[in-house]
Amino acid sequence: MSGDFSELKQAALVNTLRSCQLFAGVPGPDLEKIAACTVVKSLEKGDYLFHEGDPASGFYIVQRGAVNVHRVTATGKEQIIHVFRVGESFAEVALATESGYPADARALEPTQVLLVQKAGILELLRRQPELALRMLGSMSSHLRVLVGQLEDLTLKDVETRLANWLVKRCPRPATNHPVRIQLAGTKRILAAELGTVSETFSRTLAKFREQELINVKGRILTVLSPRKLEQLLRRNLGETGPEV
Repeated sequence: MSGDFSELKQAALVNTLRSCQLFAGVPGPDLEKIAACTVVKSLEKGDYLFHEGDPASGFYIVQRGAVNVHRVTATGKEQIIHVFRVGESFAEVALATESGYPADARALEPTQVLLVQKAGILELLRRQPELALRMLGSMSSHLRVLVGQLEDLTLKDVETRLANWLVKRCPRPATNHPVRIQLAGTKRILAAELGTVSETFSRTLAKFREQELINVKGRILTVLSPRKLEQLLRRNLGETGPEV
């Protein structure tokens, strides 16, 4: 019976690893080897996975729930770097540094993560360099996402950042067809990701509603006219665009 349970546990680990972009294209036997150096950690809402500077024991993959990776500024303000959800990996920098984790990580809800232990995965990568190359390719996509977030935060004001965030989620921003956007987290979390506070974010949402650009119902934001919103974004960025 215990053998059957161990096999099921191993299969669940392999399935989670297979769903992670970091291990896209990695053969099943290699996933089983990675699973062998992986442990499961459960967190309640608000529990910290690690703090900035803590010794790095490995990197993580979200199996259930969501993890807020953030840094605290000198003034005590929390700046979210990214919210990682099911199938996403984070803290891979742990494999290449001895300086500890570069940020804090906290569960936003009851969460379960996989810890891919540093010593085990490094030993595996030494034996199979081709696996390291596959992982490097996937990690580069993470970097592109983070660079994009950094670019977004340099936009001049919250209105422009929110408009940019919404337009990016409209498949065809040049049309007037409404687009429904389901928030994965709370509005407070999105506000922090956009580099602002809840009050300012709420005022910006209200302004967009008054301009009949969006409709808000719970965690669903409906862009009523992607084209109009894109035109507002272009004006804010000092660009010109066709009128409606």
